[in-house]
Amino acid sequence: MTVGLLVDLNCDMGESYGAWRMGDDANVLPHVSSVNVACGFHAGDPRTMARTVALAAQHGVGVGAHPGFSDIVGFGRRDLGVTPEEARTDVLYQIGALAGFCRRLGVPLQHVKPHGQLNNMAMVDRELADAIVLGVRDFDPSLLVVAYGGELARSAAEHGLEVVHEVFADREYNPDGTLVSRRVSGAIITEPTQVVARAVALVRTGRVSAVDGTVLELSPQTICVHGDTPGVGQLVAQLREGFRQADIEVVPMRRVVTGARAAPDTVEPSR
Repeated sequence: MTVGLLVDLNCDMGESYGAWRMGDDANVLPHVSSVNVACGFHAGDPRTMARTVALAAQHGVGVGAHPGFSDIVGFGRRDLGVTPEEARTDVLYQIGALAGFCRRLGVPLQHVKPHGQLNNMAMVDRELADAIVLGVRDFDPSLLVVAYGGELARSAAEHGLEVVHEVFADREYNPDGTLVSRRVSGAIITEPTQVVARAVALVRTGRVSAVDGTVLELSPQTICVHGDTPGVGQLVAQLREGFRQADIEVVPMRRVVTGARAAPDTVEPSR
C-alpha cells in the first residue's frame, strides 16, 4: 500500500442565486478540504458568498475565489469573446468581492480557480491565460492558482505564481489533456464507485486514460468534485472513505503544495 500521499479535494460552491438554489453545500462541506466560491458573475450573490465562507470557516476548509465569465444565463459555460483587459479586470473584481467576505469573517483567501469556459478557454488561449494570471497577481501574488494544465498552468508558473495541478475524477479527458465537452454523451461520470476508483488511481499513479485509450500523465494535487452533480453529498463522503482506505490524506491545497502532513497528535477539523 502506498503511504504518505497527500491530496486536496475541492468543490465548486456558493452557486445559488437569490431564490434559485444550486448544489448541496451544507452536506458537501464536511467532506472536502477546499472550496471554490462563486463570485457573482456566473452564479452566486453577496448573501450566498457570505454564508459559504462562514460555513467553510466552521469546517476548517480552505477558501478560494471561483471567478467566471459574466454569464448567469449560461452559468458561465458559454464561450465569451472578452478582451484581455476585460478578463483581467473581471477576475480582479471577483477576487476582491470574495476577499471582502473573507476579511469580514477572518478567513484567509487561499487560491483562485477560474470557472467553466473561462477555465477551459484559458487551457489553450495564452492571451486569456495571461490576463487571468495578471488579475490574480494584481490582487495578491501569493494566492495559489488552480489549473488543470495547458496555457493557464504555464502562464502562472512563468509569472511566478504557485500552481496547484487539478485533475477530474468525474470527467472524461481528450487525448490532448482537455476535458470532453459536457455536450458529449458520457463526458460526465456519475457512478460513485467508478469515480472513487478513478480518483484513487489518479493520486497513486498520476495517470488516466483519455477517451481514445491514450494514457495521460498528470500531476494530481487537487481533485475536483462538481457541486451541481446529482448526489454530490454522498459522492464526496464515498471519496473520503476511499482515500482513507488507500491511506491518502486529504488536506487543503496549501498543505499539499508544501508537503505538510498533520502531526500525529493533531486533531483534524470535524468532517
